[in-house]
Amino acid sequence: MIIPKRIFFTKGVGRHKEKLQSFEAALRNAGIAHCNLVTVSSILPPKCKIVPLKTGLKELKPGAITFVVMARAETNESGRQVVASIGAAQPSHRDSFGYLSEHHGYGQTDETAGDYAEDLAATMLATTLGIDLDPNTAWDERKKEYKMSKQFVRATNITQSARGDKNGLWTTVVAVAVMLE
Repeated sequence: MIIPKRIFFTKGVGRHKEKLQSFEAALRNAGIAHCNLVTVSSILPPKCKIVPLKTGLKELKPGAITFVVMARAETNESGRQVVASIGAAQPSHRDSFGYLSEHHGYGQTDETAGDYAEDLAATMLATTLGIDLDPNTAWDERKKEYKMSKQFVRATNITQSARGDKNGLWTTVVAVAVMLE
């Protein structure tokens, strides 16, 4: 059983005439193309520490099996906005697990997509903590209620967006949470 002790967040954009190579370019831009990525579901392990991007990237070894939670979106339509976002919500009790969420979409700003991903993660965490909130309340209001409950340490996100290439090349965006032992 592997339980990650650290996690970092990264993002990237890639463009190419081939869809797969656009994805590869986005991973390269994010600094993780040299790893064998395995996508996992969205649990932020207990006691998992968020480390800076530079620290996390230094830990990666070429060819390593690397567990990630990834959001990805792509388009070959000129000017079409694509966005990928990872939200994270950590509980104040470090012995409890948190949540990661992945969101991918079209036409959204970084702020809108990031807030949405953050809200998803925070809402999943709130339900496991027994916090009863109205899902129709605006995210800003619920965020205040989460903080007042003293059961959350933080809710955050990493988001990448881009407009489709004007010449019709594939444009791929990724947002990734990378887990480390």
